[in-house]
Amino acid sequence: MKITAAFVFTAVIISYLSCTSSRIQSPPESLTYNRDTTGIPITIEFTRGESFNHPLMAIWVEDEMGRFVQTLFVAESIGKGVFKHGDATTGKWLPGPISRPAALPYWSHRRGIKNSHGLYLPDQENPVADAYTGATPSGNFILHTRIEDTTLRKFSVYFEINQPWDWNEYWTNNKYPDDYDYKTSSQPALVYMADIDLKSGIKDYDMTVIGHSHYSGLNGDLDTDLSTMTTALDIAKNIHISLE
Repeated sequence: MKITAAFVFTAVIISYLSCTSSRIQSPPESLTYNRDTTGIPITIEFTRGESFNHPLMAIWVEDEMGRFVQTLFVAESIGKGVFKHGDATTGKWLPGPISRPAALPYWSHRRGIKNSHGLYLPDQENPVADAYTGATPSGNFILHTRIEDTTLRKFSVYFEINQPWDWNEYWTNNKYPDDYDYKTSSQPALVYMADIDLKSGIKDYDMTVIGHSHYSGLNGDLDTDLSTMTTALDIAKNIHISLE
């Protein structure tokens, strides 16, 4: 086969376009929650990182004294206590109740509500309201919602995110062989935060990672040592807050 210059040029162009298209991210999904209430409008824009693969997440607000104020958004499977693939008793996967204490333990403990099993988790009997729950976004998204407490002037916004089964050299699948909850989490959930001051006039804030949660959700402690975290740090590329 005779290879011409035109053939080589075409192959190079196709290869370039293929690589370029794989780096192009689709427009962010627009999500609106808590639309039927008055309050402080807030927008959170999430840009996925290279390791993003359908993680679980929770977003909430605490006042300047560190008291839990309100959930802004939480993945429906955690907020309702029912996972899409939670029941295989019939021979095929069906929705079913599952407890995942290692998924978002910082949020669940800060929220401070126990279920009927004594866990700091919502369940079918005591779910998070629909105004704050939804399906996990499949990629980039922009969340539009409201903070209901209009008396707040200084507060913090938190974002916890966890991607199951993202093992690394430190968080291995045999690190805690008898801990079932750890095995559903791998690298612990990461926590991002931004301090907001409405009196400052600043309207835009970038959230920064401040630590990770307990590896199996045993408690609500925050560990600021991120030296063992690898791909978990690439689940989110950027999390930006905008205020009106």
